[in-house]
Amino acid sequence: MRIATYNVEWFANLFDNDDRLRVDEGWSGRRDVTRAQQIAAVGRVFQAIDADAVMVIEAPDTGRKSSTVTALENFASAFDLRARTAVMGFSNNTQQEIALLFDPDTLTAQHDPQGAETGPDGATGAPRFDGILRIDLDIDATEDKVVFSKPPLELALKTGSGFDFRMIGAHLKSKAPYGARDDAHAMQISIANRRKQLAQAVWLRARIDESIETGTPLMLMGDLNDGPGLDVFEDLFGRSSVEVILGAEGSHPLFDPHAARALGQRIGAMPTTSRFWIREEDRFLQALLDYIMVCPMLRARNPRWRIWHPLDDPICWTDPTLRDALVTASDHFPVTLDIEL
Repeated sequence: MRIATYNVEWFANLFDNDDRLRVDEGWSGRRDVTRAQQIAAVGRVFQAIDADAVMVIEAPDTGRKSSTVTALENFASAFDLRARTAVMGFSNNTQQEIALLFDPDTLTAQHDPQGAETGPDGATGAPRFDGILRIDLDIDATEDKVVFSKPPLELALKTGSGFDFRMIGAHLKSKAPYGARDDAHAMQISIANRRKQLAQAVWLRARIDESIETGTPLMLMGDLNDGPGLDVFEDLFGRSSVEVILGAEGSHPLFDPHAARALGQRIGAMPTTSRFWIREEDRFLQALLDYIMVCPMLRARNPRWRIWHPLDDPICWTDPTLRDALVTASDHFPVTLDIEL
């Protein structure tokens, strides 16, 4: 079975108010890419990975007049994808939802949120992901209230052979200092955002521990917007949010070979899953942001990971159509996991 995670940059911009694809020459959210070009590219990538299930990060919006599920299923129909049934969890107000497209002939998937509802006062531990976590972020003996701008998607899945497992799809908040008045204010915002992101990682880690303790296999995937050595604040806080979620020092560690490789070195080549244009420097920056992490029970089922990087993966590189589609479709590249379930 093939499982994938894919952040499709501004997927919502490719649909009209009736959740139909807008195949025209208007600009998409991608730099110098029309909607028609991005739609064709995204469709080509989904066809190429041919996954049983794809965790779609930055999925189309759900709102008063729009439906993530309808839009994704219309997209799947347009490109004749076997992963043609969509499921999502709690919606958000960022126009970047988290949803799963899956093949109903090979598995079933349903939204299955865990944890207690919190109300406005919040709760400690691992409350439901659409709630509020109370946690002391700066060791001042005062609890802060943390929320997910994009609540993670918790799913219960069953394969056609009867194998039960769970998925968590996550898209953690960016640490960029938006709205900063000057360098000092930018530093203040960055540190505050870093604390919030680490708190979200602690929240996710608590849910992972709870889930694995029930004996049900678990995988966590998505865009964690962070990674070992990614920024200067790692020294300040000691660990990246990726390390917190992996939980290597705990009793229920998760594993991702790309994260493990990056954690094992500070200098030298490492895997990357994204390619961003840095306007101030007039160049592209590559980073490892997307992961598929598995528990020990799933790691024992012969998992094989792959980053569909157009320049690094030899199969992608030797297929010019796919190579160009990967570059045009998004600033992230898919990560797939082939596993015996």
